[in-house]
Amino acid sequence: MGLRESIKSGILDVLGAVDDDAIDFCMAKAKDAASVKDLENSLEELGLKTLAPKLYSIMHPDSIFKNKNVPKIRYDRLRKEVQIFEQDIEKYGWENLSQREQEEFTMKKDMLASFNLENESWEEQQLNRVKRKVEDKPKPELEPESEDESGYEYDSDQAIEFDETETIPEQDVEDDSKLPVMLHRKQLMDLVKHNQIVIVAGETGSGKTTKIPQFLYEDGYAEHGKIACTQPRRIAAMSVATRVAQEMNVRLGGKVGYTIRFDDNTSKETRIQYMTDGMLMREFLTDSEMSKFSAVMIDEAHERTLQTDVLLALIRDICTVRPELKVIISSATINSDRFSSYFGHAPVYVVPGRRFPVDILYVKQPEANYLQAAIMTVFQIHLTQDLGDILVFLPGQEDIENMAESLQETKLRLGNSIKDLLICPIYANLPSEQQARIFEPTPNGARKVVLATNIAETSLTIDGIVYVVDPGLVKEKEYNPRTMMESLVTKECSQASANQRAGRAGRVCPGKCFRLYTRQAYEDLLQPESRPEVLRVNLAAIVLLLMSFGVSNVFEFQLLDMPTPEALVKAMQTLYQLGAVNGAGKLTKLGRQMAEFPADPMLAKVLIASGTLGCSDEIITIIAMVGELGNLFYRPRGKKEEADFAHNSLSQPEGDHFTLLQVWFQWSASNFSYQWCRDHFVQHRTMKRVRDVRKQLFRLCERAGIISDAQANDPNAIQKALLAGYFAYTARLSKSGDFYITQGTKQSVWIHPSSSLHSRKPLPKYVLFHELALTSREFMRGVLVVEPEWIRQVAPHYFKQVEERKRPVLR
Repeated sequence: MGLRESIKSGILDVLGAVDDDAIDFCMAKAKDAASVKDLENSLEELGLKTLAPKLYSIMHPDSIFKNKNVPKIRYDRLRKEVQIFEQDIEKYGWENLSQREQEEFTMKKDMLASFNLENESWEEQQLNRVKRKVEDKPKPELEPESEDESGYEYDSDQAIEFDETETIPEQDVEDDSKLPVMLHRKQLMDLVKHNQIVIVAGETGSGKTTKIPQFLYEDGYAEHGKIACTQPRRIAAMSVATRVAQEMNVRLGGKVGYTIRFDDNTSKETRIQYMTDGMLMREFLTDSEMSKFSAVMIDEAHERTLQTDVLLALIRDICTVRPELKVIISSATINSDRFSSYFGHAPVYVVPGRRFPVDILYVKQPEANYLQAAIMTVFQIHLTQDLGDILVFLPGQEDIENMAESLQETKLRLGNSIKDLLICPIYANLPSEQQARIFEPTPNGARKVVLATNIAETSLTIDGIVYVVDPGLVKEKEYNPRTMMESLVTKECSQASANQRAGRAGRVCPGKCFRLYTRQAYEDLLQPESRPEVLRVNLAAIVLLLMSFGVSNVFEFQLLDMPTPEALVKAMQTLYQLGAVNGAGKLTKLGRQMAEFPADPMLAKVLIASGTLGCSDEIITIIAMVGELGNLFYRPRGKKEEADFAHNSLSQPEGDHFTLLQVWFQWSASNFSYQWCRDHFVQHRTMKRVRDVRKQLFRLCERAGIISDAQANDPNAIQKALLAGYFAYTARLSKSGDFYITQGTKQSVWIHPSSSLHSRKPLPKYVLFHELALTSREFMRGVLVVEPEWIRQVAPHYFKQVEERKRPVLR
């Protein structure tokens, strides 16, 4: 639940009604309040006094620190506000202030005058208090007691209350000095030698990801082909490959390398190749028997990504024609029997993990704001628990960055009153040198707090973690076949994921897991296991790829979990609308061309259309950048107005795609300058990745023969190329003029606040969008102005179908 929603819910409970003014009033008062008591006094006039404790803790995550200098801080804040007003009056003149601003300035000026007397009294009290301390000290200790310079002390009354309700028992291994899998090398490799397929079940941290490919290499399996090890995430593929190269004392890209989308760090000498599931799956396009590989390890199979499930099905078929191929399916201990059954009752080898007991603690009452609750819990642990690093699970990059910023600010404000706290975020778009910080040893006397997504559940092992903070949330894509729209949704994680997270706390010593939800919520709201991706995402890309592999009937393709017939029909319908399949359900020439691109079918169609329309260069740039839309701009605290001004200078009236083009053009004109990025508050590392992806896309387009020599000076060509793939992702402005209705599905959607079109007045009548993000509303991200006649022009068949179903049509 977001901040405004939390406040709205609280007001509704007390008053039975609510409006935006009341919410704004409460937020403003809570922000300015110096204590809970201060906020209670402010809210009493509205009858909302009972909301003060919870609201204050939400707005002040460091409120577990009691401010010993409240009068002084309130005085300083008021004086600063008056100074800002006086500067505005000097700059713009009193007559240019609104009546409300004039009244507010007069009121604050009067308050400051009365506060001067109160402040003098407070200073006198402080002086007398210090004098008393000096006088009360025993004679041998003449110096007054030192105080924290920060002016804060821990206030246990504001802390979040937890109940300890259960303990994960200890799981021991024979030799603590070695990774568990090292103790089982002989038995495991004997099983691999005598069986084509082996299921390896092991806890995170057992060493299976880094060591098993090395076992295969040492036993000679790389002599007749490469050893592939797949990972569900690109960050895991890169980090594990780096670790193994270091362990084998070879350069990365030599004997050990990795391949992820748009980044191939391998060479002719590579024998161990880490890669994402999707990249190994694409090997089937050119080598249906995977003849270049002698052994394949599918790691983290329990995560059940769409690519993993399809890869398992393809490999099961290959094993019938390549009996010499060795296959290892690596999974957490959950569901290992299911994998065994799918592969003809293949043997299961269990590698025990090294685990100490972990105490599970649940909050006594539900927390209104998970991010603020996580911040408060980190400081509670830091102040009240023994040394040991903290791992916080968060849904996505935005939450990680916001929490990192809040922790850093609070840490600086507290100064030397607390022990050092090292804040280490980890997510895919973070520079590799910053990602590596999470693996560095924590200095003596300090504590490390790692902020991660669910990648840290199983894909990464971080030494030193003793405490886990778990809000119980995960960000996943959800596809609605009825609306044919895919949304990014923050939702509850599964019980299996929650247990995996808790297990991270017990790898080096007994640990604790602080769950920011109640025991009842764990039992009632969290599903036992996560739903496989194949049951909840758009299947168009996978269906296209399977058809290009030669799968004649996707409805009979045996996956571990079969998608619903409705989802497969909708996927075929999407491909038909894009021209990838014909009326008989057969792959077209265009469809085969689309399958060559490691991209969504809609983006592939856009790329192909750009060649015809003469705007390949611009479209390639847009596609390279739109994938980084959420990681491009930043707004540092203290410079937000400056950043907004810089970002607005790049904004284009046609929408976000043209704004991205403008960013690229200016950066390339600066000779790809770091200083230009800094001046415009653009992430330089993100732009470097865009440049690399753009080069790869150019090579792919040249190979496919779709690069056009003609240049598009008409911006309509760019918009039409984008419409060629995203015609179903269009919306028209509602009659009220404040939201949009998607074409064909009649779904209410809003422009995301980060869009360059969000503040445009009036709003354009028709727009195209790149994706939907579901938070408090269904927000459109990557929004572009389009004309209705262009939509009909590029997709007449789609809107003919819409009319036949009597859905809303363009008018």
